[in-house]
Amino acid sequence: MKSTASFATRIVNWYDNHGRKTLPWQQDKTPYRVWVSEIMLQQTQVATVIPYYQRFMARFPDVLALANAPDDEVLHHWTGLGYYARARNLHKAAKMIRDLYQGQFPTDFEQVLALPGIGRSTAGAVLSLSLGQHHPILDGNVKRVLARHGAIAGWPGQKPVEEQLWQLTEQLTPEQDIQKYNQAMMDIGASICTRSKPNCAACPVAVDCKAQLMGRQTDFPGKKPKKTIPEKAAWMLVLLKDNQVFLAKRQPAGIWGGLWCFPEFSTQAALNAALEAQGYHAAQLEPLIGFRHTFSHFHLDIQPMLLNLDSHANGYNKQTLGKQSVGAVMEQNQSLWYNINQPSKVGLAAATERVLANLESLITATVSKQ
Repeated sequence: MKSTASFATRIVNWYDNHGRKTLPWQQDKTPYRVWVSEIMLQQTQVATVIPYYQRFMARFPDVLALANAPDDEVLHHWTGLGYYARARNLHKAAKMIRDLYQGQFPTDFEQVLALPGIGRSTAGAVLSLSLGQHHPILDGNVKRVLARHGAIAGWPGQKPVEEQLWQLTEQLTPEQDIQKYNQAMMDIGASICTRSKPNCAACPVAVDCKAQLMGRQTDFPGKKPKKTIPEKAAWMLVLLKDNQVFLAKRQPAGIWGGLWCFPEFSTQAALNAALEAQGYHAAQLEPLIGFRHTFSHFHLDIQPMLLNLDSHANGYNKQTLGKQSVGAVMEQNQSLWYNINQPSKVGLAAATERVLANLESLITATVSKQ
């Protein structure tokens, strides 16, 4: 039997009975706390975010603490979450809030929207969830719920489809109970109206969901057009000396921007040439475990090559090698010797962490054989 209650009423009633109410950012709600959670939750699941969020808030409890922190420390607390542009924009926005709004998170929608890394949906989520302001939202979970309920065809990344979804969310978002409604829509999308196996029996709005009535739930929303993802290769030089490895800092923009990485080469020949210039020979290199790291727009096949400086008498001029090897990718003069046993609190790229883990395993295995 079709429900006579409005769409919004059913969503809010569902939230009262089933919605998530104990997440860390739902306690002591402030625009700052909700903002950090919303940025972390972009492209990342709740279970993954929770421990990162708790550590982040313990170190940066307010906007000023974040704004005044060094870049490296912010990135260090983000290491492992991925999509590091989020952290860089978060830090940049915190500095703007400090400088333009005396450290108080703005409560005007247009001012929030103007901050780096914040789009229309995120701005609406922050202000509605923390302050109860009336703003519709349209994150990935909400898009899926609405595309199915309204049988809106097409990939939401296409502008005409997204505009239809915005019109629908504006029509359905209630004036009252905005905090419950917006949170419930995200919860339903994440836990019930999932991509591959939606649990329609548990959905409060299934009775008039057009996709469900047609038995075509997985046809909505439309899939992103497939395209061939290019493959690239990288050789990473792992210089080891006294349980320390040489890392260089990448430029702020681009892949792994502002993070610490091993010197990277596009070809093995380029790596060998840089070593030869320092008096080393390619035969002294030992390959570590290679792996593939996938970005949103390409695959990167990484082959780390170890040079154990403790085994060779040659001196090592890190400035010269750094300039030859990293070119425009790394920051000039931004390098450090990273102690494996006493790690520095700096932001590490995911690939750097993986190489370090493999290297530690190798060192441990070598020591145990001695």
